[in-house]
This record gives sequence, structure tokens and C-alpha cells, in this order.
Amino acid sequence: LCDMALLGIAQSLICFSFPTLASRIPLTRVKSMRQNLREKNKLKDYLERRTRAARPALTGPSRPLQVIYFGNISIGMPPQDFKVVFDTGSTDLWVPSIYCYSPACASHNVFDPHQSSTCRISKQAIHLEYGSGDMTGFLAYDTVRIGGLTVLGQAFGLSLQESGTFMKYAVFDGILGLAYPSLGIRRTIPVFDNLWIQNLIPQELFAFYLSRKEKEGSVVMFGGVNHSYYSGDLNWVPVTRPLYWEISMDNISMNGEVIACDGGCQAIIDTGTSLLIGPSHAVLDIQKIIGANRTRNGEYQISCNASNTLPDIVFTINGIDYPVPASAYIQQDVQGTCFSSFDKTRGSMFFPDLWILGDVFLRLYFTVFDRANDRIGLAPAV
Repeated sequence: LCDMALLGIAQSLICFSFPTLASRIPLTRVKSMRQNLREKNKLKDYLERRTRAARPALTGPSRPLQVIYFGNISIGMPPQDFKVVFDTGSTDLWVPSIYCYSPACASHNVFDPHQSSTCRISKQAIHLEYGSGDMTGFLAYDTVRIGGLTVLGQAFGLSLQESGTFMKYAVFDGILGLAYPSLGIRRTIPVFDNLWIQNLIPQELFAFYLSRKEKEGSVVMFGGVNHSYYSGDLNWVPVTRPLYWEISMDNISMNGEVIACDGGCQAIIDTGTSLLIGPSHAVLDIQKIIGANRTRNGEYQISCNASNTLPDIVFTINGIDYPVPASAYIQQDVQGTCFSSFDKTRGSMFFPDLWILGDVFLRLYFTVFDRANDRIGLAPAV
């Protein structure tokens, strides 16, 4: 009788899917896209294209994707491997396809639908724009593996064309977006939503720890938070618009004096951007305050000694100060030249004073993206 009862329990367990523990995906740090293009003497062309290709007003601000962290996923059966950006500033997953005829695809891993027994191709055409390039392709569905997580029937894009210097010289193959579904391709379910719907993660949240120095050590966590990556308590900030991971920011100050975002503004927390990006007038004021001068490439160069003498720039969010030291907002390239980590972007009538807080900020602060409660948690990274 006891054996029969145990058998019944076992059969019940087989039929019911329990969520797994939180999953950690290693991220690799590489040169930023800007530094990569600078070394190849392609930066000026990239910056000019980015200015011309700013997003239309209805789709939001021009958001240059300048990633320096990527992780590995696989798609299909048998699996085909890809390096992707885990990007909180976009929603869709896409990788290059064997049908892509752009030069960018020749130097990256490409997906072959014919080699996957589980792939289903859609007739739906797609076009995705970024501030630094775009892709045109079509929609497909297949199994996607992220670490130990297996998502069935995931919608993803396959590129036919990838434009821009950015795509050609990118160290990654594609992008895995983690923003809200409302920003993604219509009538598709994004990867993170499927992780939750398919009962693969115990909590409806994910988190990022970005290493400050080491090539390895950075992680994205799905379904839970590892407290060893931060100190103190998480400070929670409500999402103001469930599109990007957008929050309200009180102000930006230096030495107790407000230098930008006076009276409050909106900010996007964006793992796909390496810099601190804001409205043109505000960023130009900050460049002047810190003594950065514009180069012919359109970047802002600054004395490397300034990283030891300039004060912190403080981002105040929900009443909490988040200082960013000069050693973080000044970057040094391999030639020993230093540049400001602030950059300006063209906003829109719907995003007039929007800031984008990229990896310069995220390396300092462990960040939790809580979809269940529409909020972001911030705490000093260890």
C-alpha cells in the first residue's frame, strides 16, 4: 500500500513542473564598441550614422547600443551557439541567419533553420532599429537555452540585413532584450516572459552584477537575487512607464550643487549602453564643468589626471544618493588617452529630458529588475 502511494506521488510529480532555482548566466567583459571602433579608425563614421539614424519620436529616444558585456545562449535542436547582449533597453531576441547578405553577418555565427528539427519559420517580416544600427529579417520559433533554462517555442528574429559599422564590428552575434513586452514585436512573447510562463524561474525578476575590472565575474541572474554581490539593503524605485525600465530621478549634482535634471527627470536603466547619456544641453554643461573638450571625432577628451581630482557626480533617485566617482565617469583607452563617459542624445517630444544610465552606473550598483512589482532595486556592488 505504501509503495502504491509513493508511486502515485511520483506520477504526480512527473505531471507537475516545479520552477527551478534562480539561474546565473556568466557574462564576459570586452572592449566597448566605441573603443573598438576608435582603434579601427571607424568611430567618426559610426557617430555620424548614429546622429542621422536617431529613432523617430514615436519609438523613443536614440539609444546607442555600446555594449561591453555579453553572454552565451543556444537555439534549436541540435543547439546552435550565439553570443548575445542581455539588453534591458530592448525587448526582442534576434540573431543573424544563413540568409543574411550583409558584411556584418560574414564575421558572426549565423543560425541555419534547416539544421534544427524544432524550428518553425514564420512569414512575418520584422525591422528593429537601434541608435547605432538596425536589422531587417523575419520571425521564427524554436527552443532557446540560457544556461540551464530551456524555453520552448520562443519567438526570435533572424536577420537578412544588418546595417551600420556598429553591427559589422560588434563582438557579439545578436541581442536578447529584457525590456517590457510593450516595446517588442507585436503578438510575440519575449524570452523573460516565457521563462516565467513556462514555470522555469521561481521569482518574476532578474538581476545584473557587472564586474568593474575583471574580464570574467559578471553575471545576469534569472529568478532570484544573490546577496553576495552587493552590500547593505536594496533600495526600491518604482517603474514610471512599463516600456523601458524607466524611473524618476530627482536630480544630478556635484559638490551639493545641482548641475542637471533640476526639478526631476526620467531615466532608463540600460545594460545595453556603456555610457551616461542625457539631453544635449545638460551633457554639454557637464562636459564644460569637468573640463572635457570636443575632438574631431565628436568625443569629449579630458586630462587623465582629472580622475584623481574631480569630485563625484551624484545621481539622486527616490531620495537616495548614488555617487559616481571621476574614476568611473572618465575612461582611459589603450593609448592612454582619457575621455568623458557622458554622451548626449537627441530626445523626442515624448522624452524631452530623458537620461540613460548605462554600464558606467551599473558597475557601481547591483541592479534588480522586478517585473512582478514593476520596480528596480539598487544597492552598492561589492
